[in-house]
Amino acid sequence: MDNCLFCKIIRGEIPSKKVYEDEYCYAFEDIAPVAPTHILFVPKEHLSGACEISSENSAVVGKIYEAIAKVAKQKGLDGGWRVVANNGADAGQTVFHLHFHLLGGRPLGVMCDNI
Repeated sequence: MDNCLFCKIIRGEIPSKKVYEDEYCYAFEDIAPVAPTHILFVPKEHLSGACEISSENSAVVGKIYEAIAKVAKQKGLDGGWRVVANNGADAGQTVFHLHFHLLGGRPLGVMCDNI
């Protein structure tokens, strides 16, 4: 997608601190980290969010989780880590390209009291 921020990062049109790349995904450091380790994993194929995952493209999510596990191990997140994916404006999604936040490097606590 031409105007998508993450597509531009993947294409190298906007600089990023790349952490990982393979044929399925691109991962880079978040510019406003909320944890010592805060890395975004984005599929190279543009999907606006989790709402666009289907039987035809769902395999990419598995590949991204494989990459997340590999990077978490490389970063020494042995004490644990969290993956967050927001879908839609009401959930806090601000860039409408499917992406996963890898968070770790400190105790993260409970996200919601009613879970």
